[in-house]
Amino acid sequence: MGLTLHYHPLASYCWKVLIALYENGTPFEAKVVDLMDAAKARAFRELSPMGKMPALHDEARGVTVIETSVIIEYLDRHYPGRTRFLPDDEDEALRVRFAERFFDFYVQDSMSKIVTDRIRPEGRNDPFGVEKARAELAAAYDAIEARLPRGMWPSGDAFTLADCAAAPALFYAGKVQPFADTHPKLAAYFEKLGRRPSFARVLEEAEPYFKLFPG
Repeated sequence: MGLTLHYHPLASYCWKVLIALYENGTPFEAKVVDLMDAAKARAFRELSPMGKMPALHDEARGVTVIETSVIIEYLDRHYPGRTRFLPDDEDEALRVRFAERFFDFYVQDSMSKIVTDRIRPEGRNDPFGVEKARAELAAAYDAIEARLPRGMWPSGDAFTLADCAAAPALFYAGKVQPFADTHPKLAAYFEKLGRRPSFARVLEEAEPYFKLFPG
């Protein structure tokens, strides 16, 4: 197998790359990483020095790619399919990258701070940090709602890198801070994402692990 994805089925950033792989039917081998196993965790750090998932190993080209944005751009360049995740137009590509970064930094990361606080040891919680994360998440919802064209993807009609980022970010963010009743355009966009076969497949595969989510 040429491509191997080291990942966990519950991890939202792993979903981001899985969506891209499933969009184009790109052949790959999936290897679940068990970071609770010390030996396996050490082995994974040889691929990903900071221990962050996912990591994509390309045996044919002899490289390992980490960081989700880079992985998807790598796939777009070396394993292109019917869905291209970055437009050829340079200005439009910048808009896509901005939207993708927005979902990662202001939706995904804010949500992660709230979830992480729920699994901290007793007495080690950070209520101030959670309050700040919730405020950032609320501001992000408002910003997306104000800029989201009705019935369109954030960067136009095409499915892009930005949508790969938006789907997992909004799924988990909606669990910790719902937006369905307060942000109708955002809710409609997320509903549209949910009808995408690639995202639906990711959710189906992750379902057995949802009981582990501290939500």
